[in-house]
Amino acid sequence: MSLEGKTAVITGSNSGIGLGIAHEMAKAGASVVINSFTDREEDHALAAQIAEAHGVDVRYIQADMSKGAECRGLIEKAGRCDILINNAGIQHVCPIDEFPVDKWDAIIAINMNSAFHTMAAALPKMRAAGWGRVVNIASAHGLTASPFKSAYIAAKHGVVGMTKSVALETAREPITANAICPGYVLTPLVEAQIPDTMKEYNMTREEVVENVMLTRQPSKEFATVEQMGGTAVFLCSDAAAQITGTTISVDGGWTAL
Repeated sequence: MSLEGKTAVITGSNSGIGLGIAHEMAKAGASVVINSFTDREEDHALAAQIAEAHGVDVRYIQADMSKGAECRGLIEKAGRCDILINNAGIQHVCPIDEFPVDKWDAIIAINMNSAFHTMAAALPKMRAAGWGRVVNIASAHGLTASPFKSAYIAAKHGVVGMTKSVALETAREPITANAICPGYVLTPLVEAQIPDTMKEYNMTREEVVENVMLTRQPSKEFATVEQMGGTAVFLCSDAAAQITGTTISVDGGWTAL
Protein backbone atom coordinates (compact mmCIF):
# COMPACT_ATOMS: atom_id res chain seq x y z
CA MET A 1 0.00 0.00 0.00
CA SER A 2 2.50 2.57 -1.21
CA LEU A 3 1.64 6.26 -0.95
CA GLU A 4 4.81 7.48 -2.67
CA GLY A 5 4.34 10.75 -4.48
CA LYS A 6 1.42 11.79 -2.25
CA THR A 7 1.34 14.53 0.36
CA ALA A 8 -0.66 13.96 3.54
CA VAL A 9 -1.77 16.85 5.75
CA ILE A 10 -2.69 15.74 9.28
CA THR A 11 -4.27 18.15 11.74
CA GLY A 12 -3.50 17.89 15.45
CA SER A 13 -0.60 15.57 14.82
CA ASN A 14 2.28 16.36 17.15
CA SER A 15 1.08 13.69 19.61
CA GLY A 16 -1.31 10.79 20.10
CA ILE A 17 -3.41 9.42 17.25
CA GLY A 18 -2.33 12.13 14.82
CA LEU A 19 1.34 11.41 15.40
CA GLY A 20 0.73 7.67 14.97
CA ILE A 21 -0.99 8.35 11.65
CA ALA A 22 1.88 10.62 10.58
CA HIS A 23 4.40 7.82 11.16
CA GLU A 24 2.32 5.28 9.23
CA MET A 25 1.76 7.68 6.33
CA ALA A 26 5.49 8.39 6.19
CA LYS A 27 6.28 4.68 6.41
CA ALA A 28 4.03 4.16 3.36
CA GLY A 29 6.11 6.72 1.46
CA ALA A 30 3.95 9.84 1.66
CA SER A 31 5.35 13.27 2.30
CA VAL A 32 3.74 14.54 5.50
CA VAL A 33 2.65 17.83 7.00
CA ILE A 34 2.11 17.66 10.75
CA ASN A 35 0.30 20.37 12.65
CA SER A 36 -0.69 21.81 16.00
CA PHE A 37 -1.46 25.24 17.45
CA THR A 38 2.00 25.71 18.99
CA ASP A 39 5.15 26.80 17.17
CA ARG A 40 8.00 25.43 19.25
CA GLU A 41 11.43 24.18 18.33
CA GLU A 42 10.39 20.70 19.43
CA ASP A 43 7.48 20.76 16.95
CA HIS A 44 9.83 21.29 14.05
CA ALA A 45 12.33 18.82 15.54
CA LEU A 46 9.55 16.21 15.64
CA ALA A 47 8.97 16.68 11.92
CA ALA A 48 12.69 16.18 11.32
CA GLN A 49 12.65 12.99 13.42
CA ILE A 50 9.76 11.51 11.40
CA ALA A 51 11.54 12.44 8.18
CA GLU A 52 14.76 10.77 9.29
CA ALA A 53 12.97 7.65 10.49
CA HIS A 54 11.15 7.05 7.20
CA GLY A 55 13.19 8.85 4.55
CA VAL A 56 10.44 11.20 3.37
CA ASP A 57 9.82 14.94 3.46
CA VAL A 58 8.04 16.03 6.66
CA ARG A 59 7.15 19.59 7.60
CA TYR A 60 5.53 21.15 10.64
CA ILE A 61 3.03 23.96 10.00
CA GLN A 62 1.47 25.85 12.90
CA ALA A 63 -2.25 26.57 12.65
CA ASP A 64 -4.95 27.02 15.28
CA MET A 65 -7.79 24.67 14.35
CA SER A 66 -10.29 26.79 16.29
CA LYS A 67 -9.92 29.52 13.65
CA GLY A 68 -11.38 28.95 10.20
CA ALA A 69 -8.91 31.19 8.41
CA GLU A 70 -5.96 29.31 9.91
CA CYS A 71 -7.50 25.95 8.98
CA ARG A 72 -7.71 27.07 5.37
CA GLY A 73 -4.27 28.66 5.62
CA LEU A 74 -2.78 25.33 6.69
CA ILE A 75 -3.92 23.76 3.41
CA GLU A 76 -2.61 26.68 1.38
CA LYS A 77 0.77 26.62 3.15
CA ALA A 78 1.03 22.87 2.58
CA GLY A 79 0.99 23.50 -1.18
CA ARG A 80 -0.15 20.00 -2.08
CA CYS A 81 -2.81 18.07 -0.21
CA ASP A 82 -3.50 14.69 -1.78
CA ILE A 83 -4.50 13.20 1.57
CA LEU A 84 -6.30 15.13 4.29
CA ILE A 85 -6.56 13.64 7.77
CA ASN A 86 -8.77 15.70 10.08
CA ASN A 87 -7.71 14.59 13.54
CA ALA A 88 -7.57 17.70 15.76
CA GLY A 89 -9.85 17.46 18.77
CA ILE A 90 -10.48 18.44 22.38
CA GLN A 91 -12.90 17.20 25.06
CA HIS A 92 -14.80 18.54 28.06
CA VAL A 93 -17.13 16.51 30.29
CA CYS A 94 -20.04 18.29 31.95
CA PRO A 95 -23.86 18.13 32.23
CA ILE A 96 -25.42 20.15 29.41
CA ASP A 97 -27.18 22.60 31.74
CA GLU A 98 -23.82 23.44 33.29
CA PHE A 99 -21.74 23.24 30.10
CA PRO A 100 -19.55 26.38 29.74
CA VAL A 101 -20.42 28.19 26.52
CA ASP A 102 -16.77 28.83 25.71
CA LYS A 103 -16.01 25.09 26.01
CA TRP A 104 -18.96 24.23 23.76
CA ASP A 105 -17.82 26.74 21.14
CA ALA A 106 -14.22 25.52 21.25
CA ILE A 107 -15.17 21.84 20.90
CA ILE A 108 -17.51 22.52 17.97
CA ALA A 109 -14.87 24.73 16.32
CA ILE A 110 -11.92 22.36 16.69
CA ASN A 111 -13.64 18.98 16.41
CA MET A 112 -16.11 19.78 13.63
CA ASN A 113 -15.81 23.20 12.02
CA SER A 114 -12.10 22.73 11.33
CA ALA A 115 -12.93 19.73 9.13
CA PHE A 116 -15.34 21.88 7.12
CA HIS A 117 -12.68 24.51 6.51
CA THR A 118 -9.86 22.12 5.63
CA MET A 119 -12.02 20.03 3.30
CA ALA A 120 -13.33 23.13 1.55
CA ALA A 121 -9.74 24.26 0.96
CA ALA A 122 -8.34 20.83 0.06
CA LEU A 123 -10.92 19.56 -2.44
CA PRO A 124 -9.91 22.00 -5.22
CA LYS A 125 -6.30 20.82 -4.86
CA MET A 126 -7.38 17.17 -5.02
CA ARG A 127 -9.49 17.85 -8.11
CA ALA A 128 -6.58 19.62 -9.79
CA ALA A 129 -4.32 16.65 -9.01
CA GLY A 130 -6.95 14.15 -10.20
CA TRP A 131 -6.85 12.14 -6.97
CA GLY A 132 -7.66 12.62 -3.31
CA ARG A 133 -8.42 10.98 -0.01
CA VAL A 134 -10.17 12.51 3.01
CA VAL A 135 -10.04 10.59 6.28
CA ASN A 136 -11.84 12.21 9.18
CA ILE A 137 -11.09 10.90 12.66
CA ALA A 138 -14.50 10.75 14.30
CA SER A 139 -15.16 8.50 17.29
CA ALA A 140 -17.33 5.71 18.61
CA HIS A 141 -19.16 8.76 19.95
CA GLY A 142 -19.87 9.75 16.36
CA LEU A 143 -22.13 6.69 16.19
CA THR A 144 -23.40 6.39 19.76
CA ALA A 145 -23.60 8.56 22.88
CA SER A 146 -22.64 8.91 26.52
CA PRO A 147 -23.89 11.36 29.13
CA PHE A 148 -22.06 14.60 29.92
CA LYS A 149 -20.29 14.78 26.54
CA SER A 150 -22.89 16.70 24.55
CA ALA A 151 -20.51 18.98 22.67
CA TYR A 152 -18.08 16.22 21.73
CA ILE A 153 -20.88 13.90 20.63
CA ALA A 154 -22.60 16.63 18.63
CA ALA A 155 -19.31 17.45 16.90
CA LYS A 156 -18.40 13.84 16.12
CA HIS A 157 -21.88 13.04 14.83
CA GLY A 158 -21.51 16.14 12.67
CA VAL A 159 -18.17 14.94 11.32
CA VAL A 160 -19.72 11.61 10.32
CA GLY A 161 -22.58 13.35 8.52
CA MET A 162 -20.27 15.82 6.82
CA THR A 163 -18.06 12.96 5.64
CA LYS A 164 -21.04 11.29 3.97
CA SER A 165 -22.03 14.53 2.28
CA VAL A 166 -18.54 15.11 0.87
CA ALA A 167 -18.41 11.50 -0.32
CA LEU A 168 -21.60 12.03 -2.31
CA GLU A 169 -20.31 15.30 -3.76
CA THR A 170 -17.14 13.55 -4.99
CA ALA A 171 -18.61 10.14 -5.85
CA ARG A 172 -17.99 10.50 -9.60
CA GLU A 173 -14.40 11.64 -9.03
CA PRO A 174 -11.25 9.75 -7.96
CA ILE A 175 -11.69 11.21 -4.48
CA THR A 176 -13.00 9.38 -1.42
CA ALA A 177 -14.12 10.58 2.00
CA ASN A 178 -14.43 8.27 5.00
CA ALA A 179 -14.40 8.47 8.79
CA ILE A 180 -12.54 6.32 11.29
CA CYS A 181 -14.41 5.88 14.56
CA PRO A 182 -11.97 4.87 17.33
CA GLY A 183 -12.96 3.62 20.73
CA TYR A 184 -10.38 4.00 23.48
CA VAL A 185 -6.88 4.36 22.04
CA LEU A 186 -3.78 4.07 24.21
CA THR A 187 -2.18 7.48 23.79
CA PRO A 188 0.23 9.22 26.19
CA LEU A 189 -2.71 11.35 27.39
CA VAL A 190 -4.79 8.26 28.25
CA GLU A 191 -1.80 6.52 29.83
CA ALA A 192 -1.22 9.56 32.05
CA GLN A 193 -4.79 9.34 33.39
CA ILE A 194 -4.38 5.80 34.69
CA PRO A 195 -2.38 6.47 37.92
CA ASP A 196 -4.85 9.12 39.15
CA THR A 197 -7.79 6.85 38.35
CA MET A 198 -6.10 4.02 40.28
CA LYS A 199 -5.89 6.27 43.34
CA GLU A 200 -9.45 7.59 42.93
CA TYR A 201 -11.02 4.13 42.80
CA ASN A 202 -8.38 2.24 44.84
CA MET A 203 -7.88 -0.16 41.93
CA THR A 204 -4.96 -1.84 40.24
CA ARG A 205 -3.93 -0.71 36.76
CA GLU A 206 -5.58 -3.78 35.26
CA GLU A 207 -8.83 -3.09 37.13
CA VAL A 208 -8.89 0.55 36.01
CA VAL A 209 -8.30 -0.41 32.38
CA GLU A 210 -10.93 -3.16 32.29
CA ASN A 211 -13.62 -1.82 34.62
CA VAL A 212 -13.36 1.96 34.18
CA MET A 213 -11.72 2.93 30.92
CA LEU A 214 -12.75 -0.03 28.77
CA THR A 215 -16.12 -0.70 30.34
CA ARG A 216 -17.83 -0.19 26.94
CA GLN A 217 -15.09 -1.79 24.84
CA PRO A 218 -15.87 -5.55 24.70
CA SER A 219 -12.36 -6.57 23.64
CA LYS A 220 -11.04 -5.06 26.89
CA GLU A 221 -7.99 -3.96 24.93
CA PHE A 222 -6.96 -0.50 23.85
CA ALA A 223 -6.57 0.19 20.17
CA THR A 224 -3.11 1.51 19.29
CA VAL A 225 -2.05 4.60 17.38
CA GLU A 226 -0.30 2.28 14.91
CA GLN A 227 -3.64 0.59 14.21
CA MET A 228 -5.25 3.98 13.62
CA GLY A 229 -2.45 4.82 11.21
CA GLY A 230 -2.70 1.49 9.43
CA THR A 231 -6.44 1.94 8.95
CA ALA A 232 -5.87 5.41 7.52
CA VAL A 233 -3.22 4.12 5.11
CA PHE A 234 -5.62 1.41 3.94
CA LEU A 235 -8.35 3.98 3.25
CA CYS A 236 -5.86 5.95 1.16
CA SER A 237 -4.74 2.92 -0.85
CA ASP A 238 -5.97 1.67 -4.21
CA ALA A 239 -7.61 -1.25 -2.38
CA ALA A 240 -10.07 1.23 -0.83
CA ALA A 241 -10.85 3.17 -4.02
CA GLN A 242 -14.54 2.15 -3.83
CA ILE A 243 -14.87 2.71 -0.10
CA THR A 244 -16.39 6.15 0.38
CA GLY A 245 -18.99 7.78 2.58
CA THR A 246 -18.69 5.21 5.34
CA THR A 247 -17.31 4.76 8.83
CA ILE A 248 -14.78 2.20 10.00
CA SER A 249 -15.03 1.43 13.69
CA VAL A 250 -11.79 0.59 15.46
CA ASP A 251 -13.36 0.14 18.87
CA GLY A 252 -12.99 -3.46 20.03
CA GLY A 253 -16.69 -4.10 19.46
CA TRP A 254 -18.05 -1.01 21.26
CA THR A 255 -20.59 -0.08 18.57
CA ALA A 256 -21.63 -3.72 18.06
CA LEU A 257 -23.43 -3.65 21.41
